[in-house]
Amino acid sequence: MIEQTGTRSRLLPPAPLVADAAAILAAAAMPEPRREALRIWRDLKTRPDADFMSAIERRAGGEPLAYVTGRVGFRHLLLHADPRALIPRPETEQLVELLLGIAPAGQVADVGTGTGCIALSLATEGRYRDVLAMDSSAAALSLAAENRAQVGAPTVRLVRGDLTEPLAPASLDALVSNPPYLTDAEWRGLDTSVGGWEPPEALAAGPDGLEHTRRLLADGRRVLRPGGWLAMELDCRRAGETARLAIALGWNGVQVTRDLFGRERFLLARRSEP
Repeated sequence: MIEQTGTRSRLLPPAPLVADAAAILAAAAMPEPRREALRIWRDLKTRPDADFMSAIERRAGGEPLAYVTGRVGFRHLLLHADPRALIPRPETEQLVELLLGIAPAGQVADVGTGTGCIALSLATEGRYRDVLAMDSSAAALSLAAENRAQVGAPTVRLVRGDLTEPLAPASLDALVSNPPYLTDAEWRGLDTSVGGWEPPEALAAGPDGLEHTRRLLADGRRVLRPGGWLAMELDCRRAGETARLAIALGWNGVQVTRDLFGRERFLLARRSEP
């Protein structure tokens, strides 16, 4: 333990406190309980209102770590997370990378923005003159607004609406989305660490899991300019079906890209030229 001018350093919590926290997490069958306890301490130490042992109890009760600490990393950003929106996953970082590679400028909309992770990453890494962060949930948009202020990306515009409905025809150069893509049955079968905490409207998409995907594919060609790109995250179990649907709806250059784990995870498609 490091002492500084008679005051215990806050780099590490007192050893007995770590032991008590690790014991609580171990009793809840958390893997690597001491490491988890130290991570919670680290993430909470910048929040003067946070209570470490209360956070440990919440984590032991199954609450996701990002909700307990209120922090989640996404690409180059550190964002606030809470149950108003889905916790950003590492796989979705690759969706941003794909879009930056094919359409790094112009006007872009992130549909179903949640925390704002995709829109804010595009705004801070791309050369877009306009970035829209869209969601049907007022609660999610309030969280995205907090993250916009935290990141310092005031030009990102927040828009409430149902998928692409608020968008004008031929108004975008790119459209990106990580929509809900689980079937209702799959959502009901989720582990409680996910299904019991994260908003169901961000996960479930009807009996076949394609309710939102189908609508994005059907209306996306309306809102994109000729040559504009669509980039969408998929459930790997329905990647082939989604690609066939995109082709049937008239999209060009349809391709399914694998994620870093080798799963068919992303769809790229282009609106036809005039």
